[in-house]
Amino acid sequence: MKVLDFPLIKINLFFVLGVIGSYYLKPSIPVATTALLVSIFALAFLYFSIKKNKHINLYFCISTYSTAFFIGATTLLFHTDSMQESNYIHCKTAFQKPQFITLTLREKLKSNEYNERYTALVKKVNNNVYSGKIILNIQKDSTQKKVIIGNTIRLKTILIPHNSPKNPNQFDYGKYLTDKQIYAQIYAEKAEIEINKTIQKDIWYYTALLHNRIIQNLEKKHFSPTEMNVALALILGQRQEISNEIIRDYQYSGATHILSVSGLHVGFIMAFIMFVLKPVPNNRKGSLLKLITILSSLITFAILSGLSPSVLRSVVMFSFLAIGNHLLRSKNSFHTLFVSMFLILLFEPYFLFDVGFQLSYLALFFILWLQPLLKKIWTPKNWVLTNLWNALTVSFAAQIGTLPLCLYYFHQFPGLFFVTNIIILPLLSFIMFTGIVVVLLAVFDANPAFLIWLFEKSIYFLNQTIHFVASFESFVIRNISFHFYYLIAFYLLIISTIISLKKPDYNKLTAFFVSIILLQIAFIFNQKEINQKHEFIVFNQKKKTILAERTGHKVIFITNEKLDERLQNYTINPYLTANSATVNSIKKLKNLLFFNGKKIYIMDSSGIYPKQIEPDILLLTQSPKINLERALQNLHPKIIIADASNNYSCLKYWKTTCLKKNIPFHATSEKGYYKCN
Repeated sequence: MKVLDFPLIKINLFFVLGVIGSYYLKPSIPVATTALLVSIFALAFLYFSIKKNKHINLYFCISTYSTAFFIGATTLLFHTDSMQESNYIHCKTAFQKPQFITLTLREKLKSNEYNERYTALVKKVNNNVYSGKIILNIQKDSTQKKVIIGNTIRLKTILIPHNSPKNPNQFDYGKYLTDKQIYAQIYAEKAEIEINKTIQKDIWYYTALLHNRIIQNLEKKHFSPTEMNVALALILGQRQEISNEIIRDYQYSGATHILSVSGLHVGFIMAFIMFVLKPVPNNRKGSLLKLITILSSLITFAILSGLSPSVLRSVVMFSFLAIGNHLLRSKNSFHTLFVSMFLILLFEPYFLFDVGFQLSYLALFFILWLQPLLKKIWTPKNWVLTNLWNALTVSFAAQIGTLPLCLYYFHQFPGLFFVTNIIILPLLSFIMFTGIVVVLLAVFDANPAFLIWLFEKSIYFLNQTIHFVASFESFVIRNISFHFYYLIAFYLLIISTIISLKKPDYNKLTAFFVSIILLQIAFIFNQKEINQKHEFIVFNQKKKTILAERTGHKVIFITNEKLDERLQNYTINPYLTANSATVNSIKKLKNLLFFNGKKIYIMDSSGIYPKQIEPDILLLTQSPKINLERALQNLHPKIIIADASNNYSCLKYWKTTCLKKNIPFHATSEKGYYKCN
């Protein structure tokens, strides 16, 4: 099937390009709106002119695609909360000193060691009306004051903006939140929160109430907490209470996707409903009844799961597939898929930059495109083997389609993912179907004991199976360096390979070999770029001094600290992975270093320094008790660097002194890591 033969798919692609262009170029709303109006007028003019002159057909196509492009660009701008005057980001005083802030709790997030975390909607700052989503961190304590979804609370606090990563190549959590239209966080204690007695009873309040009712009724039946947390993730997408150990097992076994409600789960539900409705005849009334039942079931599931973005995306996607089947357009599944994508992005364009959205649509696209080809490899005659083979080819097609993106974002590959899917797919089908019944009955507290026992034991068996597979950690390939041009090159190779296998000809084989050459060029270019790098890094690590010198693929760490597991995972490995580097050696910290002809003097807690050394860079560590003005007069450094091993009072004094002497000052705790090329 020639996917791009559908005009709407081409329009959708240009719409997506418009969203991407607007995201990175950030044009103003007047500029984007003007461009859109011009393209609309041109489209209208060409539409009425094309009847008289067929030669302008090409210009009409160009005008159509440019209109789609600018619709995408303006859609993103109008859905960017920071561009709304009422958004709290424009209240500068709230970021500078404490203000009275009123907000309503929207959703409970996964708690951390110190805080209970929620997303909330800002209502007022002092007495002025503001809007926007924010993260609320409430310190854990023993007080009895409890908050629930729908509570309107008031507290005096300051808004904390997102910080950029303080070390090279770390995950940018601030950017992640900004893409979700969340621009700040609040930290508070329960004692300082005023809770309004009036509760905002919207759909999120009722879904949270429903979740609590389900949990309480399952607890009354003595459902094991460990298994119940996994059950809530599988059926309702609620991962807040799952332990980190279980999440790690699912990651290592290649089964993380089943803990996040997505297309897989919604697909199971749709398959279950279609199975139940199989006796209904496929005439006009029967087909309409099936469609209404499927859509009603999917909407009910979305509400049950709390209307999370991942569930809404999947429900919309499969609703359009169901409508396509009803209209006898199952052969045009690609068309249906892209229409659902277009409508979702029209209302939530920032979904395009969500990893879950990208993986969901890529997985479904490759299932529709590649799975029929894989299915033809073997045609089993046994009914059981046929269903198992279909399930495996679906899983394999989805994995091939999403693998480059997974490597790009997560930098690891669970080698036993295929084994995991073979083992758990039949069990997961049973768990999903049983779980839906258990959750629905739990709403009315009508679950029979044997059904609870059966559901609990099946999840226990699933967890044990996942844990067993995950125990073979040697099969988990971690810290895979995978750059953006690798991502593009691999997708070109995958697409050209599939096209060549479907209907091979000279041009398709040429495209296949060109994609191989492009992949090699990407590899050579990456190697050349890395080999030319020579840099010196001062990391930002609290109470520690960690330096690194990288030459090509080899890194020498200079530190007196032990590189423990946490330091490796969150600071060292991201840097090594992003630069395809390995640790060449670890050297003890010395007071004098040289890099690219520059002299670096490291002043430690002793505060001792040779007066005539005159370094290019003065690195202050371990809070040395010195008179910095006198040291500057003696040493004449070009720049002062202070790492995170120094205390705040010293940093404040040094910053003031450097400002007075007009010498650049870089504190890693404030500006992040320092890099010298």
